[in-house]
Amino acid sequence: MTPNVPHSGRRVLLKLSGEAFGGGNVGVDPEVVRGIARQIATAARQGVQIAVVMGGGNFFRGAQLQQRGMERARADYMGMLGTVMNCLALQDFLEKEGIDTRVQTAITMGQVAEPYIPRRAIRHLEKGRVVIFGAGAGMPYFSTDTVSAQRALEIKCDAVLMSKHGVDGVYTADPRTDDTAVKLEELTFEEALVSNLRVVDAAAFSLCMDNDLPMLVFGIDGQDAITRALCGEKIGTRVIAG
Repeated sequence: MTPNVPHSGRRVLLKLSGEAFGGGNVGVDPEVVRGIARQIATAARQGVQIAVVMGGGNFFRGAQLQQRGMERARADYMGMLGTVMNCLALQDFLEKEGIDTRVQTAITMGQVAEPYIPRRAIRHLEKGRVVIFGAGAGMPYFSTDTVSAQRALEIKCDAVLMSKHGVDGVYTADPRTDDTAVKLEELTFEEALVSNLRVVDAAAFSLCMDNDLPMLVFGIDGQDAITRALCGEKIGTRVIAG
């Protein structure tokens, strides 16, 4: 499938990591976010219905703060607030591209976003708006990978797209530390869980497996990789129910 083919009716959820927004640093790199927004806008103009779940690793990671002595639940809430900052940055650059956008958050903050309401999110998507979900699940101990699978199921997406920084798919081992690692074009959720492949959280794999929701794991760094993934091109690794 090429990006020039109309994709009306395709509804997907895109998971974006906070690290990507920071360009490797703490905070938001406007040029990086502008480039990501441009790629999302290209797919949206072709009729793809796009929802986004934002990570917050460029600001806070609850698990890492816990290792430094902070109480885990409080650290996770800080991480959730970091995701909302990323949501607002993405919304700003998407609207500069002329794409109507809504932010919905799992923690109520009425001045900057709507509350997360699945039926309202579906209605926005049907009207051609990009919907960006922030504040994770609104509860501690849940990763944004798991939230991505849950949101995709609740708003009836055709697939969940997990963008990754520094890796372009699922490998048999960590390619950054193991020269023998081989990239997999396709595998089942059961195989991923049995092999303990940690590129995506096990809970997200399990949710998708139990509900027969296809997943694509792809590298965010490739040329127009986000647009290609959103439009259904064969990139990265496809993970399916057995």
